[in-house]
Amino acid sequence: MAFHQLYPGDKPDRQPVHTVYGGADLFSATSAEKMGKVAMNTLTTYAPNFAVFAKALQLQGHETLPTNDQEVKLLEDSLAKFSDKNHPAYLAYTVYNKVKEKLGREPIEDFRIDFEDGFGNRSWEEEDATAEQAAKEVAKGMKQGSLPPFIGIRIKPFTEDLKDRGSRTLDIFVSTLAYETNGKLPDNFVVMLPKVTIPEQVAALVRFFELIEANTPLAKGALQCEMMVETTQAVLDADGKNPLRKFVLASEGRMKATAFGTYDYTASCNITAKYQDMGHQVCDFAHHVMKVALGSTGVWLSDGATNVMPIGPHRGDILTQAQMDENTDVVHRTWKQAYDHSRHSLWKGLYQGWDLHPAQFPTRYAAVYSFFLESYEEATHRLKTFVERAARATLTGEVFDDAATGQGLLNYFLTGLNCGALSEAEALATGLTIEEIQTRSFFKILEGRRKD
Repeated sequence: MAFHQLYPGDKPDRQPVHTVYGGADLFSATSAEKMGKVAMNTLTTYAPNFAVFAKALQLQGHETLPTNDQEVKLLEDSLAKFSDKNHPAYLAYTVYNKVKEKLGREPIEDFRIDFEDGFGNRSWEEEDATAEQAAKEVAKGMKQGSLPPFIGIRIKPFTEDLKDRGSRTLDIFVSTLAYETNGKLPDNFVVMLPKVTIPEQVAALVRFFELIEANTPLAKGALQCEMMVETTQAVLDADGKNPLRKFVLASEGRMKATAFGTYDYTASCNITAKYQDMGHQVCDFAHHVMKVALGSTGVWLSDGATNVMPIGPHRGDILTQAQMDENTDVVHRTWKQAYDHSRHSLWKGLYQGWDLHPAQFPTRYAAVYSFFLESYEEATHRLKTFVERAARATLTGEVFDDAATGQGLLNYFLTGLNCGALSEAEALATGLTIEEIQTRSFFKILEGRRKD
C-alpha cells in the first residue's frame, strides 16, 4: 500500500504532445485560432502536397515519391481511393493528411501564457496591467470556447531577486480570473514555476495557492502546478542526491508535470551557445535522471524546445523566385532539425515538448504521428499474439515471465491513443477492448481474461 501511494503509476489522462509558449502581452482569447492559421499557411506554402513534406522531413518512403505535381496528384488520388497500407507512400500520405486535419481542428493542445523569458523584465506597472488583462482574455476565451484544451501561466522563478515579482503576478492573474469567472478555472489549468532548485520554492508556491484560494471564489485545492528542470542543482543537489522527488512531495499533491529547460540547463553545464542543442548528451543525461526519479509517480515529463525558427529570411508579397527558393530551403532545413529533435525525444520516452512558433506545429505533429504509425502493424500483431499466448499460459498454469514486454507493447497503444496518432478502431485491432487498454496494465488484462 505504501509503495503504491509513492508510485501510483502513469495517469490515464490525456497528456498534450506539446506546450506552446507565448509572451503574456501578446495573448488573447483568439490566440490559438490565429496561430493555427499561421501554422496551416506555413504548411501549405512550403509543403503544398504530401510528397514535398515527406522529402523535407525524409519520412519513411520519401525516396520513392515523385516530384512532378501531376504525378503526385495521381498518387494522392490512388491512395485516397484504395488506401493501400502496404504502398511505400502510404505513411507519408497519411501523416501529411493527419497533420492538416489536426491544424484545422486543434492546432494547439497546450498553451502557456509566459511572464518569464517570453515577457522579460519590464516595469512593475506594466506587468501588473498585463497580468490583469491576460486573465480577462482567458475568461473571455472560456466563454467563447476558444481556449486550447490545456492552458496555464508561467510566472517568474522564486529566486531571491524575482520571488516578489513572481508571486505578485500569480496573485493578480489568478485573482482576476477567479472573480471574472466566479471561481471557475479553465480545464487543465496549471501554474508553471521555472528554475526550481530547492523544495522550499515549491512549498512556497503551495502556500500562495492556499492564500489565493482562501481569498477568492476558487475551491480549496483548485490550483495545480508544474515545475521546470533548468539547472544542474535540480538534477543533483549539494548532497549528491536527485531532489526531484522532494520537489514533487513539497507540492502536496498539486504537481502535475515537469518540463525540461534545454537552454538554461545547457548553459548551467557551461556549454557554449553554438552547442546548446536538444540533442546534446548533457540533455540526454538529465532526461534519463528525470525519468528514473519520477517514473510511475503520475507526474508527466516534457522535453524542451528547438529554438531555431522555420521562418524564411525574405518577407513581403513580391519576392523573386530565388528569394522564394531560399525561403523554402531555410524552412525545410529547420523543419528537419525540429523533426529530428522531436523524434529523439520520443525515442527516449518523452512524449511532450515545447513549441515556440506556429511554423513548428507541422513538424511537431508529423514527428508524433510518424513515430507511432511506422510501427503500428508490427505492434498490433505482436500485442495480439502476445496476449493470446500469455492468456493460454495463465489458463494452463504455465509460467509466463515476460510481462514486461507485453506492458511495453500496451504502452505503445496507450500513448498513441492519447496523442491522437492512433484511433480507437486501430487500437481495437489488437483484440483488446478499450476498457482493457485503459486499465494501463498488461497484468490486469491477463487477470481479467483468466477470470472470464
